[in-house]
Amino acid sequence: MSTVIRVEHVSKRFRIGLVHQRYQTLSEKITDALSAPLRTFRRIQMPKTDAEDTIWALRDISFDVPEGQVLGIIGRNGAGKSTLLKILSRITEPTEGSLTLRGRVVSLLEVGTGFHPELTGRENIFLNGAILGMKQAEIASKFDEIVSFSEVEQFIDTPVKRYSSGMYLRLAFAVAAHLEPEILVVDEVLAVGDAEFQKKCLGKMGDVARQGRTVLFVSHNMSAILRLTQETIILEKGRLVLRAPSPQAVDYYLSAGHASSGERFWEEDEVPAGAAPFRPVALRLRDSKHKIVDSIRSTEPFVIEMEYCLDVPVTGLRIGFYLNTTRAESVFTSFDTDDPDMFEKYTNRQAGRYISRCTVPPDMLNSGRYSLGVNASSFQIRRYFQDEDALGFNVDSTGAPGMHWPEQRDGVVRPRLRWSIESLK
Repeated sequence: MSTVIRVEHVSKRFRIGLVHQRYQTLSEKITDALSAPLRTFRRIQMPKTDAEDTIWALRDISFDVPEGQVLGIIGRNGAGKSTLLKILSRITEPTEGSLTLRGRVVSLLEVGTGFHPELTGRENIFLNGAILGMKQAEIASKFDEIVSFSEVEQFIDTPVKRYSSGMYLRLAFAVAAHLEPEILVVDEVLAVGDAEFQKKCLGKMGDVARQGRTVLFVSHNMSAILRLTQETIILEKGRLVLRAPSPQAVDYYLSAGHASSGERFWEEDEVPAGAAPFRPVALRLRDSKHKIVDSIRSTEPFVIEMEYCLDVPVTGLRIGFYLNTTRAESVFTSFDTDDPDMFEKYTNRQAGRYISRCTVPPDMLNSGRYSLGVNASSFQIRRYFQDEDALGFNVDSTGAPGMHWPEQRDGVVRPRLRWSIESLK
């Protein structure tokens, strides 16, 4: 099987925090150069090292993708996923390394990528096809199928600047998937669409893969990764840390970085500046004896607690927990002010250090491994901080109802339900 994508030792460096300076005239530049010739020579001749105003988004990435493979790319926010796709899409060039692409590439990295806002949907379909090097007859043969899939027939002759984000996405994905590229690159834009359209897009991507075309798919939806991809690569702080069959990669990703002790602390560089005045400190899992653990028994209650600081008073803050299986199936979401009385009492939280605790009752979870995420936000006003995969833990179902049967119970919950048996004569 031939290789259609080859990435060799690719790195990408960005400059950050640049101070805006006024433009110099030619005479000013000449004067500066003459007044400091040695400094100018050094600046030109000496390679720039990793200064404080630079950041490496990617470091020494190498991998091959054979023809017809659907390769997943996963990693936390800031891991370098989008930067890698932009390099593969020729939107930006790598600082170091090289890449080889064999065939036409269609990228869906942002809603409406490649669309001209003043042109109609119809005109943009033909424009995108022409950019790909397709003849007008080829595009016309696919036109009806594209419009039908996008479900924007009524607005196809309306300038796309008047489209909603959902309509933009529908048409952009329809064009990308139906113009038969050899390589399809898809970032996490499907999150913009509704659930039904996401399902439709995933089905179409599966069809594209079965036709023998190569797909690179970035997603935080682990179920979609498992369904669509054969192999997955994991990026962590700009480096490729694992390439493996998708089930193995997903399990590694969901458990990596999770404290084995049942406790997670956030380092300063892990908290975005935009989280202020909220500062996460630690997330802990405690058993029924109040010990910090990474494994709990399903027959006993356990406590999830979030420790955090507020640098200034905050109004309307709520701390939430997301509980998911390792396959990204949602179990429940709960916030510390879901109760109206709690909401009224803690509408205004003063500056200081806090712990929000949630007690999960016994006989709720089935055996297996789970992932715990956290959220700090003011509803419909601002999200301060979110970590979707903050802590992992195991559930042991010893002593749970039905354990005398050797079969494995399906589902994420294992409730102790009340039954009665009545004998009818």
